[in-house]
Amino acid sequence: MRGFTTRAIHGGTSRKDGYGALRMPVYDSVAFEHESAEAIRLAFEGKKPAHTYSRISNPTVEDFEQRLRLLSGGLAVLALSSGMAAISNTILALAGSGTNIVASRFLFGNTMSLLEKTLRPWGLEIRLVNMTRPQEVAGAIDSATRLIFMESVTNPQLEVADCRKIAAIAADSAVPLVVDNTLMTPYLFNVREAGGNIELLSTTKYISGGATSVGGVIIDHGNFNWRNAPRMKETARNLGQMAFMASLRREIFRNVGSCISPHNAYLQSLGLESMGLRIDRSCENALALANFLARQSGVAAVNYPGLADSPAFTVANRQFRGKFGGLLTFDLHSGEACRSFIDALQLIRRATNVNDNKSLILHPASTLFAEYTEAEKSVMAVRPTMLRLSVGIEDHEDLIEDLERGLKEL
Repeated sequence: MRGFTTRAIHGGTSRKDGYGALRMPVYDSVAFEHESAEAIRLAFEGKKPAHTYSRISNPTVEDFEQRLRLLSGGLAVLALSSGMAAISNTILALAGSGTNIVASRFLFGNTMSLLEKTLRPWGLEIRLVNMTRPQEVAGAIDSATRLIFMESVTNPQLEVADCRKIAAIAADSAVPLVVDNTLMTPYLFNVREAGGNIELLSTTKYISGGATSVGGVIIDHGNFNWRNAPRMKETARNLGQMAFMASLRREIFRNVGSCISPHNAYLQSLGLESMGLRIDRSCENALALANFLARQSGVAAVNYPGLADSPAFTVANRQFRGKFGGLLTFDLHSGEACRSFIDALQLIRRATNVNDNKSLILHPASTLFAEYTEAEKSVMAVRPTMLRLSVGIEDHEDLIEDLERGLKEL
């Protein structure tokens, strides 16, 4: 098999352009004409592959999906308007009122808000567990469990659970394992090889190629028997392994209307081509900065899975093939010190998002988790002294110089 970046550049195009363009054009068209009434009927019934309406499918979006399918090894891919759309569409397709999902106690702030403040009031039970304790995961599953949800690396706690162990528990319970792999991407972590069934990505991050556009994807790895999923059982009798993706496209995705724009899909296809190069540089920079910060007296603690003394190091090293991503956190001695440090920086930007080409810093407790009480933030290990640093692809010497500038203000 050809290498990741070679496949990202040369593979995936669903059909050749009529003019021989080397890149799939942007089809900024809402509707598509068909040759006859019979042809459009077959297209709407799903009996003939064809585009009808861009909220449902689009040639430029399809090309992006096929490229990601090739790179991830998945059975099928669905591109959406954001990473949160990918998460919500997946849960809506599999779970419902009176059922439950088992999820990590540590989740991205908006994901936790979706579960606890949006879906729980609709009757979905959320069972939060410590994913690093497989027995706790197994004990939370019962006949009403519809999925297990985890992040390959939690944000911002940077906890890394053993995906293979969680996947084995999911398989024994005939429950799909859904993995948000945004921080690692298929370049660093093969979810399918680890036993995960559904992979979710916020393509806004590494894939977009420098925060050019917002998007998300759902990847079905084709390794779950959908007859075991109550909401998919009937569809699986007819469509087998394609039941989940068909249900998404024909119902949830179509009805919710969370489609990605053709222009954003085009930008993210471009981002795929350089993703491997950017991730390599980001990982190298993050390790250099983590080692630098760990030596500074003004820094109370540094959390990065690539540090040998990190609780996540052993699992992360095995799971991610010796690369640990571009996100790290560190604690200063007070919340006031965090504010002074951030304000002194000149190169690192004060902004949200992760995996931008630029390095970005923020204070999670007062931003991403601002809607939570101090007690809730404590349970989620979001401390008032914590800073989150998303490391970009600049020259690491310049980043270290900027960190030194911030430390001088403490």
